[in-house]
Amino acid sequence: MCGIFGAVSLDEGFNQKNFEKFVELTDLVSYRGPDAADYKSFNSHNKSIDRNSFNIFLGHRRLSIIDLSSEGNQPLFCDDCWIIFNGEIFNYIELREELKSKNHIFNTQTDTEVIIKIYKEYGEDGFNKLNGMWAFALYDVKNEKVILSRDRFSIKPLFLYQHSNKYFFASEIKQLLPLLSKIELQTDHFRIFLQQGLLDFDNYTLFKNIYRIPPKTNLIIDLKSKTTVENKYWDYSDQKIEGSDDEIFLKFRELFVDSVKIRLRSDVQVGSLLSGGLDSSSITFVALKFSGQLLQTFSVISNQKKFSEEKFIDIFTQNFKVSNKKILLDSDKLKDNLDKVIEHQDEPFNYFIPVAHFNLIKALNENSDIIVILNGQGGDETLMGYLRFYFFYWKTLLQEKKLLLLTKEIFSSLMHRTAILQFRLNAAKRYLPQKLMSKQNIFIKKGDLISVWKFNNLRDAQIKDIDYYSVPFLNRYEDRNSMAFSKEIRLPFLDHRLVDFLVNIQTDKKLRNGWSKYILRESFLELPKQIRWRKDKKGFILPESKWIKQDFKSSIIEKFSGKNLLSQFELIDSKKFLEYYNHYLNDDKSIHSTDISRIYIAEKWLEKYFG
Repeated sequence: MCGIFGAVSLDEGFNQKNFEKFVELTDLVSYRGPDAADYKSFNSHNKSIDRNSFNIFLGHRRLSIIDLSSEGNQPLFCDDCWIIFNGEIFNYIELREELKSKNHIFNTQTDTEVIIKIYKEYGEDGFNKLNGMWAFALYDVKNEKVILSRDRFSIKPLFLYQHSNKYFFASEIKQLLPLLSKIELQTDHFRIFLQQGLLDFDNYTLFKNIYRIPPKTNLIIDLKSKTTVENKYWDYSDQKIEGSDDEIFLKFRELFVDSVKIRLRSDVQVGSLLSGGLDSSSITFVALKFSGQLLQTFSVISNQKKFSEEKFIDIFTQNFKVSNKKILLDSDKLKDNLDKVIEHQDEPFNYFIPVAHFNLIKALNENSDIIVILNGQGGDETLMGYLRFYFFYWKTLLQEKKLLLLTKEIFSSLMHRTAILQFRLNAAKRYLPQKLMSKQNIFIKKGDLISVWKFNNLRDAQIKDIDYYSVPFLNRYEDRNSMAFSKEIRLPFLDHRLVDFLVNIQTDKKLRNGWSKYILRESFLELPKQIRWRKDKKGFILPESKWIKQDFKSSIIEKFSGKNLLSQFELIDSKKFLEYYNHYLNDDKSIHSTDISRIYIAEKWLEKYFG
């Protein structure tokens, strides 16, 4: 887990002054890699390393996780290739044995070297063999090309700025901003964010001319032909997976167990964040099977009982006799560090959950020595845990005229008091057609919306959440927050084998009898029933309404009563927004706190970059 920066020129090269600037931009994210740093500049024409005249620069900040020796420092060289790499390849041990059988010789114990050997053996299509999270740049000296590659599910970030025939790439947007002649707002995308809370759903950022390298994609920069080619190295399989409950549940369990197992590979301390929910409990249960008492578990609890999941944490730890360290956070203070989070995130966010998450990682950093954290992100998308999926499911059953099954599902939900009674309009607002949102956010100057409510079938809806509407944003804020404290988060639910399996099994294996995540509940019978059959879904529950109505009230009124950047960019009508806010203060139930907090956070973000 690291921070990278690189530059490639297809025409006139760079000089010593550029080298010094590139070093600064690499070091701008030193928190991503505090353990080592190195910088290399290459002249591809004469195959030399040269700081005064070069056309390729590779800079790296290292957070040491696997092979802690200096042999693992980067840029790393072998077989006529250089690489800078941010992430982890979890199946590197199996790949190394496969490559040894093909007469490859290894000089390190790193997963980084495995990437180069895979490339040498199979070409860039070989990256399909990698199981992990990554963003890397590989310079093939002999063939004079640079390959940028990003993992399948947007776990690790990689941004690109192209100017003339020069390409600059980096782990974070802030590393590329100093290269722009002028910082400009991508207004259309910002308007989408303000209306729907959507960001990270395509290759555009909110800064003009800075783009995301697409996930599951290689960008190949050919120095000889002076061309670039974008190739997708992986996609979902189309084969429908069928079988009995026992067969499907067993296969799921095998895939999930192996996903957790290989994500325990580390030469530093690994810990599991145990929330008391189904996802984190399942991960921790499996991790304990392989790590035993070596696994540290941590739980964040609230000083306000209605926000705390301590009851379920205690049930798990007592049942499995596992040591656990509880970290008490003052729920009301989770809003603190808003400005720091805006700085680390580079782009705005919908609500205060990323700020709470930042404080969680901060507290974890202050109370433990763990570097690697297992987390359940992706479980709701891959297992259809979001309750909106149930309503999509019912709609599908109605369209297919499966009325008996539809009746059974609705009755079961009412009887078990699960999906239908937990549904919250705000959680599903973005999935409602525009005509049903006529009263929503009337203060925003309207623009085109993303039709997130349109999908061909449930599989399509699930994939869109994984690829565009949910997972990328969640991974973004987790990556920036964790790396701010030099921590690595690993996500077992986003193992590509598991994801592909889950999107291709029958819906009734994931949703059944009013229960979401049915396959997970039935595949780990060892978990306590109170956790397996939990009816509530807390996640991060924050006193956001109180903050918006009390703590930030004077700030909101002050900002939007006078000059503000959202109005100057003609994105909102401040007068209408204050009227809308006043309705919220008077308990208008159709308005949710996030409708206000998103605007407030957006204004503060604009102040930082355009004020």
